[in-house]
Amino acid sequence: MTHRFVITGTDTNIGKTVFSAALADALGACYWKPVQSGLEGETDSETVRRLGRIPHERIFSETWRLKMPASPHLAARIDNVRIVPEALSPPTSQFPLIIEGAGGLLVPLTESKVFADVFARWQIPVILCARTGLGTINHTLLSLEAMRYRSIPVLGVAFIGDEQADSQSIIAKLGQVTSLGRLPFLDPLTPDTLRQAFQDHFEIACFERGML
Repeated sequence: MTHRFVITGTDTNIGKTVFSAALADALGACYWKPVQSGLEGETDSETVRRLGRIPHERIFSETWRLKMPASPHLAARIDNVRIVPEALSPPTSQFPLIIEGAGGLLVPLTESKVFADVFARWQIPVILCARTGLGTINHTLLSLEAMRYRSIPVLGVAFIGDEQADSQSIIAKLGQVTSLGRLPFLDPLTPDTLRQAFQDHFEIACFERGML
């Protein structure tokens, strides 16, 4: 049995790709981004490979690569591509696997399906990345409620940003969820600073309950 985790966020640009790189590095994991929207510049897979120092063979190819940096349903329409959510199945690996969604839970894959629908089918523990800044309580609790409505297993919340102890505490309490730790903003952001920050702010043991 190996560890498998889905990484999602309360919004876009939360920092879930950086967190995915740190977790993949810590677990010696493989990484898979099912749908990549936006191909200009460094893709999320390339970022994870660079920051997490993940060998090329442990980065699984995206199932759909879409040119437009937009919601997958719109980017697919522009590219004249048909996304079939039912065709998304996690790759098999002898190593742990980190799966990163696009944007938040209710980002539409198609006109009728959102990412949360796929996560509900997979039944793989989800790690919710959340900002620590203003607005995070509402966004995070709503995201947790959406997952529980669909019976999606939740491993916990990974906070990203400057410490806001009260916000982090009330989210854990009201959301009845484990606070896995907090990844601070890093300047510079390098493989070394990311690895050290993850070691300083997270306990690998917290992820043991996600074994599937």
